[in-house]
Amino acid sequence: MTDYRSRSLWLDGVPGDLAPRPGLPGPVDVDVAVVGAGLTGLWTAYYLKKADPHLRIAVLEREIAGFGASGRNGGWCSSFFAGSRERTAKWHGRAAAIAMQRAMFDTVDEVGGAVDAEGIDARFHKGGAFVQASTAPQLLRAQEEIEYERSWGFGEEDYRLLGAEEARSRIAATGSLGASFTPHSACVDPARLARGLADVVEKLGVPIYERTPALRLAAGRVDTPAGAVTAEVVVRATEGYTAELPGFERALLPLYSLMIATEPLPAPVWDAIGWREHETFNDERFLIIYAMRTDDDRLAIGGRGAPYHWGSRVSDDFVREPRAFEALTGVVRQLFPQMGDVKATHTWGGPIAIPRDWYSSVGFDRASGRAWAGGYVGDGVSTTNLAGRTLRDLILGHQTEITALPWVNHRSPLWEPEPLRWLAVNAAMKAMASADSYEERTGRPSRRATMVKRLIGA
Repeated sequence: MTDYRSRSLWLDGVPGDLAPRPGLPGPVDVDVAVVGAGLTGLWTAYYLKKADPHLRIAVLEREIAGFGASGRNGGWCSSFFAGSRERTAKWHGRAAAIAMQRAMFDTVDEVGGAVDAEGIDARFHKGGAFVQASTAPQLLRAQEEIEYERSWGFGEEDYRLLGAEEARSRIAATGSLGASFTPHSACVDPARLARGLADVVEKLGVPIYERTPALRLAAGRVDTPAGAVTAEVVVRATEGYTAELPGFERALLPLYSLMIATEPLPAPVWDAIGWREHETFNDERFLIIYAMRTDDDRLAIGGRGAPYHWGSRVSDDFVREPRAFEALTGVVRQLFPQMGDVKATHTWGGPIAIPRDWYSSVGFDRASGRAWAGGYVGDGVSTTNLAGRTLRDLILGHQTEITALPWVNHRSPLWEPEPLRWLAVNAAMKAMASADSYEERTGRPSRRATMVKRLIGA
């Protein structure tokens, strides 16, 4: 049997049995077939069934609920949205871009409210998002980001710049010159959220067929080894595994993100560091890191940097990157020397999904019955919830404020064929790493990172 607990700190700590639910027993006809029992698929099933208890819904999952990014991510339920405001304003107008961001603010609270209402022990803490600046170029970027938010009409209540003293009083990381902060973010145990939500969905009367891979998606039909699932609506909620589906090989690029978790740290260490509000933490470096303090007083930290694999291949073998894990351990020791010679008890990773224009989307084509959501670029814990509510309204034919948001029915272009995407993506990651090194070495802003972002459409 697959050792699902080894896939992440979060899955290792989920209470109860991780044995797979029964698979699809044979061909079945339903109103809505949801492919993928991650957060996108589960939120969609949840909101649809709550809105219309008579709907016949089935969720199909290749492994177990929460197996993919939903059970392995950094635990950030943030208001960050993967999509350029400038592009949004160009395509849909300035008001639409602002509405999209406001919807993400509201979504953080919606997740917290749903967790409370359903009694899910997801360890949800709304402590805000803290983005540290450790060098002069990073501080300049933080200042520019606050000015940018002001230009969109967001005030101190949404985004503000913390001076060095206030930043260190919150989280005493090495070399802090200041930080940007937004209260619109929470941390969560993502596997407890996904597994708890799966239990709720089942109790509502929605079967989740695990160890049931989708072999092919078509209008009104999902083929599986146990037979076809026919449905008026087929929802694709496969995120980082989408490229494995026939016909979707270039739709979303799977890029691996890796994490480590330290052993639980004693109270005096946390007293020295702070981090009392469970803020989500990252900094202004180009090659992204992300971290949180867990409920059992570990530091869980992740980052980009693992290579993209030829042909958008996905495999759990790709998370075995000792150098990347050593680099993350080094980041911990650099930022938080108060932790001493801290040891990592868990190492893991998994693919996130990146659309070619780095713009998340949700949509429904009523003529074909095809629906989808994804391309979250690592910001999916919250965005999946907005996707589930949006798909509910689209499928039920309700015109609401969220169905009018600019990401609805957005179509991203396909990624280039190989070898172009392999060369471009891996070169871009190396350029980001070198840009960070340049700024640390010289104290001057790097222009190469901005050029690379424009080149790849980030």
